[in-house]
Amino acid sequence: MALSPYVQAMQELFRANTRSREFPAHGAKVHSVAWSCCGRRLASGSFDKTASVFLLEKDRLVKENNYRGHGDSVDQLCWHPSNPDLFVTASGDKTIRIWDVRTTKCIATVNTKGENINICWSPDGQTIAVGNKDDVVTFIDAKTHRSKAEEQFKFEVNEISWNNDNNMFFLTNGNGCINILSYPELKPIQSINAHPSNCICIKFDPMGKYFATGSADALVSLWDVDELVCVRCFSRLDWPVRTLSFSHDGKMLASASEDHFIDIAEVETGEKLWEVQCESPTFTVAWHPKRPLLAFACDDKDGKYDSSREAAGQGTRGHNTSPRSGMEECLVSIGWGKDVGPLLTCLSVPSPLSQLHVCCSQKHL
Repeated sequence: MALSPYVQAMQELFRANTRSREFPAHGAKVHSVAWSCCGRRLASGSFDKTASVFLLEKDRLVKENNYRGHGDSVDQLCWHPSNPDLFVTASGDKTIRIWDVRTTKCIATVNTKGENINICWSPDGQTIAVGNKDDVVTFIDAKTHRSKAEEQFKFEVNEISWNNDNNMFFLTNGNGCINILSYPELKPIQSINAHPSNCICIKFDPMGKYFATGSADALVSLWDVDELVCVRCFSRLDWPVRTLSFSHDGKMLASASEDHFIDIAEVETGEKLWEVQCESPTFTVAWHPKRPLLAFACDDKDGKYDSSREAAGQGTRGHNTSPRSGMEECLVSIGWGKDVGPLLTCLSVPSPLSQLHVCCSQKHL
């Protein structure tokens, strides 16, 4: 079957222009990356208990600040949906922290009942939802910083998200299901048997047409938001799908796993547009909200990841939480296609490295 003109054009664009840059970020594994709503800043959260924020300049990311205060790993973070100055972090220290990049300070610390592993901000900006390892999801008022509601679930909760209309709340679970609740009532609407094994991650298309889920069966499934039916599957990965991200125009979907590449697919057809080569497993990806820039973070370059955690059904709880010895700082390299440019020689940094990358068309960065 002949490729569509869009697929052909994008494949040629990737072939001619794709390059990657690595930026210094943390002293240990990066768990989460996210762009601010305006796309001017990129935040990352790490096992080193900190968050970092970078400014996107013409041809590079410049580290703006490092945010300290958590007593345990920062497992996930997200930005306010419309205020580009606020972001929130979820940590295993049983707190979430809200940060303001204008003051570089924590403006609120909210205590929770368990070790937090996932977090999201409602599309209207009024509520933050945080999930912990005990499968409790707490809904926090973003202004008063007080709990509005709390739900204990009888299944393993992996990732959580509101729909774009802010009237439904979605959870992926360890039984391969997508659970949908009404919001703000939090009444069960539907449970969808989405995958035969652990359903790990979920992301909504910015256009409001689709959402995607990734599973331990190595499949990505694309769902119609209105009909709640699966319209297609993406099957090029061989390992459990850990992370997903839609491009700003909703036309491309990036998915990643322990495979040493990130799959980039056309949403409407499922056709492969490109694959971004990686030297190790990738557990977080994020498309820029306005431009064709993809940020992602990888595990150790030597690939030392304990895949037995997945076999044990750990889902998104399978972070590699063993600290790495000899680790000083990540460093920057620049790659054009498969050729990797010289590492910065002014830093003496033993491997393995924790990396923060941005992949883009050359004309955009």
